[in-house]
Amino acid sequence: MRAADISDQLTDVLVTEEQIQARLRDIAAQVAVDYADKNLLLVGVLKGAVMVMADFSRALPTVAPMDWMAVSSYGAGTKSSGVVQIRKDLDEDLTDRDVLIVEDIIDSGLTLSWLLENFESRGAASVEVFALLRKPDAAKVHVECKYVGFDIPNEFVVGYGLDYAERYRNLRDVAVLAPHVYA
Repeated sequence: MRAADISDQLTDVLVTEEQIQARLRDIAAQVAVDYADKNLLLVGVLKGAVMVMADFSRALPTVAPMDWMAVSSYGAGTKSSGVVQIRKDLDEDLTDRDVLIVEDIIDSGLTLSWLLENFESRGAASVEVFALLRKPDAAKVHVECKYVGFDIPNEFVVGYGLDYAERYRNLRDVAVLAPHVYA
């Protein structure tokens, strides 16, 4: 589904599928160089990172195993509680692994900050972050992000894995959801 198909539900397209794919190829090429002699493990954060992880891993010119984690700091609300709950833990041991967390978006940074500390405490050789999208104006804590696809405004966005009430994840573009949809 493209933004044009549901234009009555969106206000602005921030990043198109074509822009996303081009940026993923660029970052994948850099990651391949940066991790050439390392024990790389890609870790995706469910559910939002599914699209990013799938396309990013296919763009990598090297073998890179992946694992998944599901965490929540929102519960049933729309604002972070600040308390992180593990919904699904990793299957892989992180000891001496070079972990690259693959995220769809960095918003407040609270959950990602917790993940970084958690992975370091598990004995990872290194832990870095790749986020397709980052909202600098929404940050509550500073999170060092080695690879960033796009900085976007502090708007409610959907598409390319990002959802509203489990809808819009399959939108191929990243767009601002119109307030009348969620208000």
